[in-house]
Amino acid sequence: MSARKLFAHELEELLDAFLFASPSHRSIERLAAMLEALPRQQQEFVLRVARGAAKTNTELAYLIATLAPEMLGRFSEKDFEAWVIAGLDVFDKQGLRPAIETLRDVEAFLAAREGRLPAKFAEVEPRLSRFVLGLSGRPLALKSGSYPWTDTETIFLPERIARFANAEDNRRVYQGLAVQLWAQTRYGTFDVDLEAALSQWPEREQALAWLAHLEAVRLEACVARDLPGLGALLAELREPWPEALHPALADLQGENADVRVSLDWLSRLMAAGAVPPAPTFIARLEPGIAWRVRSERIARDTETLKKALGALRGAAGKREADGREFTAEVNTATGELEVRIDGQAVQLPEAARTAVQSLLQDLGQVPPEALSPAGEAPWTPDDRPKEGAREMVNSREPDHRYDEWDYHRNAYRRGWCHVYVSDVKPGDGAFVRETRQRYAHFIAQLKRRFEAVRGEDRMLGRQVEGEEIDLDALIEAVNDRKSGAEPSTRLFSRRVRNERSLAALFMIDMSGSTKGWVNDAEREALVMLCEALEKLGDAYAIYGFSGWTRTRCDIYRIKDFADRYDESVRARIDGIEAKDYTRMGVAIRHLTRLLAAQPARHKLLVTLSDGRPDDFGDEYRGTYGIEDTRRALQEAREQGIRSYCITIDRQGADYLKHMMGPAAYTVLDDVKKLPLKVADIYRKLTA
Repeated sequence: MSARKLFAHELEELLDAFLFASPSHRSIERLAAMLEALPRQQQEFVLRVARGAAKTNTELAYLIATLAPEMLGRFSEKDFEAWVIAGLDVFDKQGLRPAIETLRDVEAFLAAREGRLPAKFAEVEPRLSRFVLGLSGRPLALKSGSYPWTDTETIFLPERIARFANAEDNRRVYQGLAVQLWAQTRYGTFDVDLEAALSQWPEREQALAWLAHLEAVRLEACVARDLPGLGALLAELREPWPEALHPALADLQGENADVRVSLDWLSRLMAAGAVPPAPTFIARLEPGIAWRVRSERIARDTETLKKALGALRGAAGKREADGREFTAEVNTATGELEVRIDGQAVQLPEAARTAVQSLLQDLGQVPPEALSPAGEAPWTPDDRPKEGAREMVNSREPDHRYDEWDYHRNAYRRGWCHVYVSDVKPGDGAFVRETRQRYAHFIAQLKRRFEAVRGEDRMLGRQVEGEEIDLDALIEAVNDRKSGAEPSTRLFSRRVRNERSLAALFMIDMSGSTKGWVNDAEREALVMLCEALEKLGDAYAIYGFSGWTRTRCDIYRIKDFADRYDESVRARIDGIEAKDYTRMGVAIRHLTRLLAAQPARHKLLVTLSDGRPDDFGDEYRGTYGIEDTRRALQEAREQGIRSYCITIDRQGADYLKHMMGPAAYTVLDDVKKLPLKVADIYRKLTA
């Protein structure tokens, strides 16, 4: 590699090769100019890491390259790669925005590397919930999230905070963030459609960051007026306000300032091209989500109040008289809704009173349409949406999660693949019965060959007693006697039964490409194999695999190690059918786990497949799938498990040697050979 630094135009061309697909269409020219200042070695390093990250997401790759000059001044290259991997791991689990936050939150990364003592959400949540409940306004739930924000009904806080060196100070940060987010809901941050207001600036993220700072100034002033102690806490935890905000402080801290004042100053800052600093103690705004939740709540509260008023009007008498005098007005002094029917005050149900207070907080008034009774239909609090209903979508958790090897990153994607385990739906047994009849002659041959393997004895020499004389030991004893040494009494040899301690697991490809005669051949092979293995007495299991993307990797139990080869197993063999795709690495990892738990000395994993690793709609096709499968097989070998692949992929020679190893696979050119060949290969492998 030449020591000459790459010029900006050269960097631009290299960056454009893998960042051109970035959906934000950011300026490559400016990024290239930034990287031009780096030494050539660092330029090549950044290009390599960013190119690898672009395989996952081009936005993250752009961010990594942008932050690289600063990060390389603080990190070693090893730490830099660890920082990138941490960000990509978050992308895998939580998506783009949390990944961006993770990469930007360099202090949190450094805290973890430097062993600072964090505070954890699970530890502070009980006490913090009571604290938030004690604040005025609408009750707010607490949940852990990737960063601090609120949807106006729930406050989301990071799972851990390590801003300071000790846990107590970090617990105070939790409290301060909770106060900030409560203040957003209490002092009207979301009273206007911020998403619409932000749409006028193409640099949305920049505008959003400035708005978060502007609102933080305003809300801190609101809190300080009503709750001076908490106001002091916010001031203590934050960094000094950015200099660009100083002209706006007086307006934002005014007693009558609302979110519109923040939007007015946002326009001025954006017009001036001011760049916001990275937030250290500023909660994030999620205006789109907050606006939606707020709108849904207003509609819900309005309906609740309308139904309550309708029920009250009907309950005031035996019948609802036409023209009955009904009034419902908000007392501006108390903020309570006063309802009168025929001049008599009536009491609102508790849920309706809560709805009134919620409407007052959101709108500053109860909308007129909410004061029109909803007719004669009875109303009970049960009409309200059930708690947690929104979380019921896709509630089934996977049975297991497994890492996956990403060769682009040279690292694992943690917990990437979701595995669901189930039994193969049993067939009617007709296919197995026909197979046993059709191949009765071959099955008998296989049984004899397997029985011969089982029956092979081995000779143990130098025994105290035995059926035969050990000539070597005898000659040695005679020589010892002649030389005056004491001869050994171990002069016999005896035959012992060759004890097998072997567990085998057969991994059956149930991808869609096996549909038809390949599937039939697989089932025939398994029937013959099971019949023969019963003679051998080895512990064995059979599992199928298929799936549809990393979020649905299916493992199908056909026969577990503990199962007997009985009618139920035969019915499941009968029921094997083609499913979806071939995400092979995760299947190997799960079945390796099952096989490793067996007490046998020797363990063998045999794969029956018709093609290379493949999956729908993501990068698993091609080199990625091959490299992940190769890594999964290496992991199996590290656990003492031998692997062998029997495939009918005629094009397999181009990848099988690399993926499986030079002597760990067989390519069959004719699927009809599969049933007999599988049993024969197994016998040779284990003899």
